[in-house]
Amino acid sequence: MDYMCLLLASFVIAVLGFVFVIFSEVYGRRNNHEHVEVPAIFEDPNSLKQVPCPHIVDPASKYISLIIPAFNEEHRLPGALEETMNYLQQRALKDPSFSYEVVIIDDGSADGTKRVAFEFVRKYTVDKVRVILLGRNHGKGEAIRKGMLHSRGELLLMLDADGATKITDLEKLENQIRVVAKKEFPHGDSSSSDPCCRISDIPVVVFGSRAHLEEKALATRKWYRNFLMKGFHLVVLLAAGPGIRDTQCGFKIFTRAAARKLFSNVRLKRWCFDVELVFLSKWFRIPISEISVNWSEIPGSKVNLLSIPNMLWELVLMSVGYRTGIWRISNST
Repeated sequence: MDYMCLLLASFVIAVLGFVFVIFSEVYGRRNNHEHVEVPAIFEDPNSLKQVPCPHIVDPASKYISLIIPAFNEEHRLPGALEETMNYLQQRALKDPSFSYEVVIIDDGSADGTKRVAFEFVRKYTVDKVRVILLGRNHGKGEAIRKGMLHSRGELLLMLDADGATKITDLEKLENQIRVVAKKEFPHGDSSSSDPCCRISDIPVVVFGSRAHLEEKALATRKWYRNFLMKGFHLVVLLAAGPGIRDTQCGFKIFTRAAARKLFSNVRLKRWCFDVELVFLSKWFRIPISEISVNWSEIPGSKVNLLSIPNMLWELVLMSVGYRTGIWRISNST
């Protein structure tokens, strides 16, 4: 009897301790949506002069911004960037009104990522390619947030540095943005002379999705990976609600108005910021669509089995933070 009482008391203490740790961590992250301590500075490597840094609250001066987070991507980044720049240049040749920028965020890389990124700035000029250096590793979510907050596009596309998703699928997401924007604001158009009708001012989000590839992936993955992924999807469903089958695809597009609301509030800095984007989009009533994209596995992924517990931990913190009101959502932007 004494043994059972001791066991029960230990269990209760462990549970209370776990709850205390959760609330302490949630409270500690309540201001995580504020800027990291490293200021955003763009430097022209040709002239060594600093370039004025835009902000998401400023009017758009480009049609589209491509946001690429990079952490130790010295080997995978060059190929993906060359393919991306070739595509953007071809579109600009066909359509003179198509203006763009690529913003690379070096998330504290220890290899030659910074060197590779600045080589592209020298090649294509600082107006077309810009680099933000975070100094130390903060996480993919923070890197993307930083890039989004300091971009110039009417539309903002986030994509991975490995080139796993074909850049040509950008047009699928663009078309869906326009379809949804037309429903929300029938006269909305990027080419409109009326500023209030610009597509950048209509909050819309479109997620690239690999859900159509799930059946094939289930057949080729180890059973324990399938078990963990199914469990993760269940937790995502509980944390952010239904509607999006693939929250983790790194190919997503936002109108400037949507990015302004979402990335001014995102708190999670690593893998699960995507789920937080879904939660915040629903809170703001921003329409979210999901479009199938071409995706291929690229060797060198930073996600592994040990990432799953960290993802689950972030989802717990997100659920507790927002549902208790400790994490407050700002609607001032």
